[in-house]
Order: sequence, then C-alpha cells, then structure tokens
Amino acid sequence: MQDSPPQEVGAEVMAASETAEDGPNDTSDVPHNISDADAFRILWEMKMKKRQKSPSLPETVTELSTEEGSKVYIVGTAHFSDSSKQDVVKTIQEVQPDVVVVELCQYRVSMLKMDEETLLKEAKEINLEKLHQAIKQNGVMSGLMQMLLLKVSAHITEQLGMAPGGEFREAFKEASKVPFCKFHLGDRPIPVTFKRAIAALSFWQKVKLAWGLCSLSDPISEDDVEKCKQKDLLEQMMAEMIGEFPDLHRTIVSERDIYLTYMLKQAARKTELPRASETEPRKSVPSIVVGVVGMGHVPGIEKNWNTDVNIQEIMSVPPPSALNRIITFTAKVTFFGLLGYGCFCLSKRTVQLILSVPATQYCLQRLNQMRI
Repeated sequence: MQDSPPQEVGAEVMAASETAEDGPNDTSDVPHNISDADAFRILWEMKMKKRQKSPSLPETVTELSTEEGSKVYIVGTAHFSDSSKQDVVKTIQEVQPDVVVVELCQYRVSMLKMDEETLLKEAKEINLEKLHQAIKQNGVMSGLMQMLLLKVSAHITEQLGMAPGGEFREAFKEASKVPFCKFHLGDRPIPVTFKRAIAALSFWQKVKLAWGLCSLSDPISEDDVEKCKQKDLLEQMMAEMIGEFPDLHRTIVSERDIYLTYMLKQAARKTELPRASETEPRKSVPSIVVGVVGMGHVPGIEKNWNTDVNIQEIMSVPPPSALNRIITFTAKVTFFGLLGYGCFCLSKRTVQLILSVPATQYCLQRLNQMRI
C-alpha cells in the first residue's frame, strides 16, 4: 500500500467521516414544529447551559489553552482501566466540547463500533489470517512487528479479561450526545509508525526486540493497571522492553506525541457557530476540545504545546535498506517453501491413504490381471 502524503493524511483524519457526528445529536428536548433557526438556537443554548464554567475534573485531566482562547482538556488514560472510562465520561459531560479527539487512526477505528464481547475475542486471537493482513498492509518486517505488539496487547487482555480501547468507545458515545460536537481521529496511521520503527532498528536489534516480545508472560493484575494511571500500562511495558533502543522509543512514542499535539491544535481552532440558513452571517468562537490519549503521551504533548510542530518529517517512510530487502526476500522464500513442502507432504499422505483402502487395492489387482 502506498502511503498518503502528510497533508492528505492530516486532512483525512480530521475530516468528518462515519466516525464524526457534526450535527445536533440530542434532540429529545427540542419541541416539534419549530423553525430550523429556533431549533439550532435551542440546542446551542442547551449545550451552553450544560457546559460548566469551572468544571470539576478528574486528576488525570490536563488543561491547555491556545492564543485564540480555545481550551483543550487532555484526559490521560490507562488503556485497560474502568476508571479511565469514567474519567472520559465525566470530562465530556462537564465541558460539553465542540470537538473530541482520540488516540486512534483510521486503521483502528473499527473498535469504536464493536461490542466488548467481540473485541475481547478479537484481541485474544492472533492467527495466520491476521498475520497475512498485517504483512499485506505493512510489509513483512513491519507486519511481523505489528503482530508481536498485538501479542503484548493480547497478553494484557487475557490476564485482565478486559478489551482494549474502552475509553475511546466511551468518548465516542458521549460525543454523540453533545450537540454540534465533532469526533476526530488524532493518531498517526499505524503503517507509518511501524515502518519508521523498523527502519530505525538494526537487524540484531530487531531480533532482540522480537525475542523480548515473544517471551512476554508475566502476570498482570488490575491493581497493576491502576498503579499505571501515571503512565499507560501498555506503553510502560513497551518502554521497559525498548529502553535500550532510543530510536525505537522516538518513533513509537516521541513522534506520536508530536503528531497528537498537531492534531489537538488543529481541533482547537475557532469553532464556527451553527447557522440555521446560508444567508445567516458566519460567527466563530474559541473551541472547547477534549483529547483522550494514553497517559504516557501527556508529558510529550505538554512539552510540544507551545512550539511550532511540523508533522511533515515524521510522516515520511524511509526506503528499505539492502539488508531489509534480503531479509524480506528470504522470509518470503522460506514461507512459500514451507507451504509448498506442507502441501507435498499432505498430498503424499493422501495418496498413501487412498492406496491403503482395500477397495483401491482390489481395483489395482484387477487392472494388473487384465494387463496380463
């Protein structure tokens, strides 16, 4: 798959798509048989009435502001935590945002509409079909790395019996209840992240990292998750394994901090007030934004907030090295060789099984007698 240019990727993620609710969502309190202008006014007033001027927010929320006067409330979450989901719900209800931004990209957006039972089953299962899809989407090395990281997530899922991304699904549900609230995907596309991560490692670093991911088996408790509210559990486990690989940490964490900061700033541009008709003059006001990200990204976002961030460089994918091309070719040859050998062994056994059937032996004997 060919990656989109940075500008197009940014626009695609920010665009209102099937994951965005742009119009008034909660119309249960709006009287029937009124004009559009009155309906828009009532909904906007309802939203302003519910919006708290001095919101009582959880300790996991960090407040930032822009030069235009917009406010951004970043909810730092643990991806496998019930209390994080409650923090997201409370924050959105208190501030009644104009935009909600979550740490997801278009490649992971499906988790927003899947039920917990299905997600739990999907997260636990890592099979050949998923491996094939990952390799087809990201290439051999990046696909294998993605599957190994999924194994980490599956390990946590199996230990806790809890599907990942619950805070994002809660954010999606709550955003749909807020009139004129948009829903944005704020994370860098997975293929870009993995390809840049793979390019940053030497061959032996890749082997060492893969071994660390494959050997992961330590038990995890719910208390461990809550202790990690100051640093997301999944990212903390990754940080422990990739601590000796600063380039990998840079691509997986630091660069995504920059990307998330950029997307939050884009979302925090002034909000255009809803209009009942095209003839009504346009008016804009400072925005209220809620960002839902892993706690491990919050310090990086704060650090980059007052700088002029540029995502052009971190969206580029380096071309594969000669060694990577050799490894990829070797992996493909090995895979198809093993597949062919397996098919040969299977067909050989099938023939032997057929020949061992008495009816087959009888037919062969008759044929021999006829020849004689």
